[in-house]
Amino acid sequence: MIPISDAEFDQAVEEALESIPDEFEPYLDNVLIEVRPQPDRTLMKTRKVPRNLLGLYVGVPLEEQGPEHLRTALPDRILIFRDNLRRVCRSRADLIEQIRVTVLHEIGHHFGLDEDQLEELGYS
Repeated sequence: MIPISDAEFDQAVEEALESIPDEFEPYLDNVLIEVRPQPDRTLMKTRKVPRNLLGLYVGVPLEEQGPEHLRTALPDRILIFRDNLRRVCRSRADLIEQIRVTVLHEIGHHFGLDEDQLEELGYS
């Protein structure tokens, strides 16, 4: 597992977010980015996700949002799983890059991109 402090990991997530072009920022106002160690049992059961998942978008993609979505109190969320990312990487540089790819991958889901489209863009 690659050693990195929580603060350094969070900084890498912030840097990934800062790499998003300014014209996309207004569409991310109602998206919360949350770093967790790994998926918990409830998340694995309710969302049917594996324990080794790197990230997860929880929300309604922009293209599917209607007027009723504007009235919801809860923001869409992107969950980034720190321990899982640290496990799959072989170096610190690899980890920083994988954090960036994972953050952008999950943001892609918010914009309505599917797995094939994200792979074509290099975010898989």
